[in-house]
Amino acid sequence: MPELPEVETVRTGAEPHLVGRRVTELEFARDDLRWPIPIDELRTLRGRTCTAVTRRSKYLLLHFGGRDRPVALVHLGMSGRFAIDVQNRRVPPPEWRKHEHWRLHLPGRLVRYTDPRRFGALGYATAATLATHPWLTALGQEPLEPEFDGAFLHRVSRRKKCSIKSLLMDGRLLVGVGNIYASESCWLASVRPRRAAKSLKIKECDALASAVQQVLRSAIAAGGTSFRDFAGVDEGAGYFARELNVYERDGEACRRCGVTVRRTVEVGRSTYWCAGCQV
Repeated sequence: MPELPEVETVRTGAEPHLVGRRVTELEFARDDLRWPIPIDELRTLRGRTCTAVTRRSKYLLLHFGGRDRPVALVHLGMSGRFAIDVQNRRVPPPEWRKHEHWRLHLPGRLVRYTDPRRFGALGYATAATLATHPWLTALGQEPLEPEFDGAFLHRVSRRKKCSIKSLLMDGRLLVGVGNIYASESCWLASVRPRRAAKSLKIKECDALASAVQQVLRSAIAAGGTSFRDFAGVDEGAGYFARELNVYERDGEACRRCGVTVRRTVEVGRSTYWCAGCQV
């Protein structure tokens, strides 16, 4: 599933194509994805100018001007792609692609949303209701904001019976750190991901918070991680997979200490770690 770096890659890629352009048309091939699509509300975006493209956790937020300052909420799910075609105005829009579910037309631009598994989502809010939208209300701390640090991790990990990795992936506490980035962050901070979160010492929390931010920023700089479905707005792949130190490297030598990287599976999720240098 695309995580924070992938959604941020889409956001930064989409921003120069959308901001300042007016919506000329919206098209829908179906009325639902993971949840029903509020088509009537979204059609009120016609004639509105996009004023900003932001992100909250794994949600892409398209802001528009005019009355109520509406916002379209986009979630990529497991296989969603938010692609942008750059068009010559004299050329008619191309045919719908396989698994393409909705389109957003702007002058010289065509946004296509494709999603084979249909676990993504498209929603609507106004500026006044965005903060209380049900998709956003239970979300935790953004890891790239100043409020996230070792003190935050130490505070939320007290009395927690879950593992360190599970803590990092709990979206009610911390958003956007998925399976890949949690494993990589634990390796970088030299902490064993299956340890109890409550066992973290203050210095370890400082190292882990720093590692989370370093891993996420590096992944964003590399355009995200592409293994199967993810692609940016230009449909190009992300290249952070080349920089992974433990994820999907089980059986190979740890790049820090040389001990063999291990893989364990819990609740259907793989965890990668090194028994030699992660304590």
